[in-house]
Amino acid sequence: MSNVVQELVEILNLRPTGVDVFEGQSPQVGWQRVFGGLVVAQALVAAQRTVPDKPVHSLHSYFVLPGDPAVPIEYAVERIRDGRSFATRRCCARQNGRIIFSLEASFHADEEGFNHQSKMPDGPAPGELALFSNPALNVSLRLPAAVRAYFERERPIELRPVSFKRYGASDAPSAREPAQDIWMRCSSGLPDDPHVHRAVLAYMSDMTLLDTSLAAHGTSVFEPTIQGASLDHSIWFHRRFRADTWLLYSQVSPSASGALGFTRGEIFSENGDLIATVAQEGLIRPRRDL
Repeated sequence: MSNVVQELVEILNLRPTGVDVFEGQSPQVGWQRVFGGLVVAQALVAAQRTVPDKPVHSLHSYFVLPGDPAVPIEYAVERIRDGRSFATRRCCARQNGRIIFSLEASFHADEEGFNHQSKMPDGPAPGELALFSNPALNVSLRLPAAVRAYFERERPIELRPVSFKRYGASDAPSAREPAQDIWMRCSSGLPDDPHVHRAVLAYMSDMTLLDTSLAAHGTSVFEPTIQGASLDHSIWFHRRFRADTWLLYSQVSPSASGALGFTRGEIFSENGDLIATVAQEGLIRPRRDL
């Protein structure tokens, strides 16, 4: 396990501080606010700790206030219901006495039933894609420095967009289809515990959704003129998976109105199984302080 993945696993291993109360930390990497996917993942870990016999099948969450990476986050879980097939939990995340995030999650005991799914989009396998660090690719697209820095830095989650063309500086900014496909995986092996894999998927599911909603407007989250923030986030877990194998995140933004962009994502395993569906609305607007 690489150092960055080990750090992620340790950060997701919350410290119990009371009955159904846990404490989480943020990585100290110089960010001004806590990454939204980390709060989703940690809140899910807290809720999972109180339901040992059922896997999560859905979660719905709201980002209330930006989190401070320098301050520990308290996660308090409320046991809403425990049934034979389903359990429901509510989790509130607090810093400095204020709620910064809330989550409700439903857990479902495994059982046999009907089975169908949408088809995975056609496209290149992750091994067929040129790595972002390929100098020829950088030269041909003249990729902006902020985009290169984001994808090239060492991280626990490896990302391989199927196309980088929308980020290229060789063309003037133009509207593109508000959709993108990205291969992703944890950059090294994870423990076998399925709870860890679900938490890591929750962490990575918050990546790139806001950016998809901006594609239709000829800009991206990498532009300093754009203010973006996740507002809510929902995940439905459909099938078993490993987050340390390649997963295709197929995203489409059917609507943006006012300062809000809405994006849906389907996550497929490399063999074509639909393992999760994600939906998010986020703030996307020109910065007012420029």
